[in-house]
Amino acid sequence: MIICGIDIGKNFHEACLIDESGRQLSKTLRFANTTVGGAQLLEYFNLNNPSKDVIVVGMEATGHYWLSVYCFLFDHGFQVNVINPLQSDAVRNIFLRKTKNDAKDSFLIAETIRIGRFTHTELADETILAMRQLCRHRMDLVDYIADQKRKIIGVMDRVFPEYQHFFSDMFGKTSTELLSQAVTPEEVLAIPTDELSDLLRKASKGRFGDAKVEEIRKAAKNSFGITIATSAFAMQLRQLLEMITLLEKQLEELDFEIEQYLNQLDTPITTCPGVGKVLGAVILSEIGDIARFTEPKKLVAFVGVDPSVKQSGQFVGTQNRISKRGSPNLRRAIWMAATVAAFHDPVLSAFYQKKRSEGKHHSSAIGAVARKLTLIIYAVLRDNKPYVPNC
Repeated sequence: MIICGIDIGKNFHEACLIDESGRQLSKTLRFANTTVGGAQLLEYFNLNNPSKDVIVVGMEATGHYWLSVYCFLFDHGFQVNVINPLQSDAVRNIFLRKTKNDAKDSFLIAETIRIGRFTHTELADETILAMRQLCRHRMDLVDYIADQKRKIIGVMDRVFPEYQHFFSDMFGKTSTELLSQAVTPEEVLAIPTDELSDLLRKASKGRFGDAKVEEIRKAAKNSFGITIATSAFAMQLRQLLEMITLLEKQLEELDFEIEQYLNQLDTPITTCPGVGKVLGAVILSEIGDIARFTEPKKLVAFVGVDPSVKQSGQFVGTQNRISKRGSPNLRRAIWMAATVAAFHDPVLSAFYQKKRSEGKHHSSAIGAVARKLTLIIYAVLRDNKPYVPNC
């Protein structure tokens, strides 16, 4: 058997071939991330493998750049192993000289495969891969919307600081309807009282009327907001509000598409506490094939909700945080589900209250719920059966 380690880059990759004893067979090959570069890699294999031995390939999961190389080699029938950079770092620490370059890194990746310090990875099927891509895009979109909302709040604090007290949610339906008509105190006062009253009453379905109008108009008259360059701030606010409207429409389209992919899989993931369709899609797409986790604790480690261990000699740490060494997207989704389950699922709610009664901080208690929820998710996916509370 011959082992090939590939150090992944954006435009170029570096390949190194070693045999089962760890002997390097030739100089490393630097090849482009193109079809021509792929052909050079195959020729490199042929020149250095006259006996036609099996070639096993290893590469690090470096951003998204490894995916095209993986697909190319997979399509040509090679066994490809994608490893976590932490695994190759462990092998690098064996060597006394801390040399780091593309040629050395490709050799270390090959060594990681040779000595077996890796987890074999297979590319997810097309449905899972597509769903993962959309779910990650959704998370980015949600974060971007939140950033724009923070910008709006920052500008409103300067232009109309009293506005934050009018509604419980500045981006709720009633507030959004008002902001679409007026974003500065002067613009609010320019709206006739009866029109403003009708606007609020319709948007709030009767919750707000004359009293709220009087409160807003009084605050607008006596606003402590800035009085210079207000037209520029107003333009910025309008464009930010239009952007959020567009982004939220895209978010709705994304959610619909993600649900279509999830429905194709016919999975019981949404029976887990706190897990709806979107979170279920995120969790399932990040986990992939549950069979690659031979036991629950491996999934817990992959999520990154396992406690870090601090021990040296007679010292054993007792204030250990979660490791956060696994998938950040998966951990975020499970943490969100755990936050809901801690207050709505009878079993996990009781578990949360137990941890709180033991003196645990809210975040620590949620972390414990997240670990327990991860075990539930493991069992549900392993058995492919709906979650049934063990009351």
